[in-house]
Amino acid sequence: MGRPTTKPDLIKAANEQFNNMWELIDSMTDDERSAAFSFGDISNKKEAHWKRDKNLRDVLVHLYEWHQLLLNWVNANQNGEAKSFLPEPYNWKTYPQMNVEFWEKHQSTPYENSKEMLCDSHKKVLNLIERFSNDELFEKEHFLWTGTSSLGSYCASATSSHYDWAIKKIKAHIKAYRRK
Repeated sequence: MGRPTTKPDLIKAANEQFNNMWELIDSMTDDERSAAFSFGDISNKKEAHWKRDKNLRDVLVHLYEWHQLLLNWVNANQNGEAKSFLPEPYNWKTYPQMNVEFWEKHQSTPYENSKEMLCDSHKKVLNLIERFSNDELFEKEHFLWTGTSSLGSYCASATSSHYDWAIKKIKAHIKAYRRK
């Protein structure tokens, strides 16, 4: 499925990818779920997450924190508080450091808690999406605070696209773990 362009497609993609991610996680052994990530030589991987995320909990809390960004941003702007998607002092060039701060924040979060947090935030994001019409979600610049993008694009990035990222990362972990 391509990037969603309608509210029904957005909800469907978010739920399908979320469920696909959990099916993958549920298919893992306890050892695979609790093992530290080891991808071998990642020197050719330019994305910071290959070094940042060291286990399954790290991936789940990353998704949770991006849900929080979306929820806080939309709710603030809907309540008349002009707020950027990325909190100060971050921008789209510096957000990798924000991701590191999310990682640091959750180093003592137990895996079981990360699962509960993510499941809860996924439901909250879907409830948020339900509040908006198709036009509100996908008409570019419908809201001044979304800039030149649509709200639906932000929602897809925080859900189905991010879940796809998590699935790829988890699959790479499983493949590397089973090669040992």
